[in-house]
Amino acid sequence: MATLDQHAWRRRFCRRVGLGLAWLPVILLSVWATAALYFDVPVAWLRIPAAATFLLITGGFIFLVSGFRLRIIACLGLFSVVLVWWLSLKPSNIRPWQADVAQTAWAEINGDHVTIHNFRNCDYQEEFVYNCHWQTKNVNLSELRGIDLFVTYWGSPWIAHPILSFQFGDDDHVAFSIETRKEIGEYYSSIRGFFRQYELAYVVASERDIIRLRTNYRHGESVYLYRTTAGPAWSRALFLGYLGRTNKLHAHPEWFKALTSNCTTNIFAHIATVSGAPSNKTPWDWRILLNGKGDEMEYERGNLAGNLPFPELKRRALINAVGQAADQAPDFSQRIREGRPGFEGH
Repeated sequence: MATLDQHAWRRRFCRRVGLGLAWLPVILLSVWATAALYFDVPVAWLRIPAAATFLLITGGFIFLVSGFRLRIIACLGLFSVVLVWWLSLKPSNIRPWQADVAQTAWAEINGDHVTIHNFRNCDYQEEFVYNCHWQTKNVNLSELRGIDLFVTYWGSPWIAHPILSFQFGDDDHVAFSIETRKEIGEYYSSIRGFFRQYELAYVVASERDIIRLRTNYRHGESVYLYRTTAGPAWSRALFLGYLGRTNKLHAHPEWFKALTSNCTTNIFAHIATVSGAPSNKTPWDWRILLNGKGDEMEYERGNLAGNLPFPELKRRALINAVGQAADQAPDFSQRIREGRPGFEGH
């Protein structure tokens, strides 16, 4: 009798575990659909009613529909309706944009000569008080010497924002920052980044704009600067790849996707298309997602110059103090590089 009771208990336990495992993805998908309605319904006052209605209907299916399979099918069907609607949302270049992303860059390439339109050069009085100048910048591919990497932290050491800057001649730089393109009144949220809240922006700017903003005007940000080992030929290929994507976004906007199309994954997507990468190691690494450790990853792959142990290299890469001292100086880019490991002779 005891053996029969044990078998019955095990069967009941296994059945309950099986039911739990079957319902878990349904619950997760329903939670995602609720959040998608809450964040992405275009009419603001309809967001909470839409999310609440979805939850009520889902609850009705769970408690009122007879039969386990029919409940699962009903919940998945309702999720599918939300998913189809969500996938139909299209990005746009026509919105009430914040002034710092009011324009999108694009480039003309004529042999060796490149003309970059809507090159950003903002003058800041405070973080949110500034005048943006959208300029036309001309560079020659034959003068491209290498690539520098800026890494900005604003809180967690696990999350950062990388910016690549391409050096032309002795001291001319074109910086690319891959960001969210925010509308007036919007702010960045890591959670909202998983939904269709922001368009993707390739901001092409001067370092006195995009780096000085982070060293001098944003509070609580730490900025590090590294010289990469990328040579002129590879730098040129990557630069052209960046320009190609910039031109594409200028004509055909895309959504920013916190997991798959963000400030770091797009960099590695560009690198993957360039043959003869500086490192022959596999491009995938968990630190691509937890990108606050990305500089350490690049150091291990041999992609950072400086010939120092990484802790010392990173300590000397911090540029906040010198950036604040240089401030409005026209040679801002030169000053933040002076005496820094890896920049000797550049």
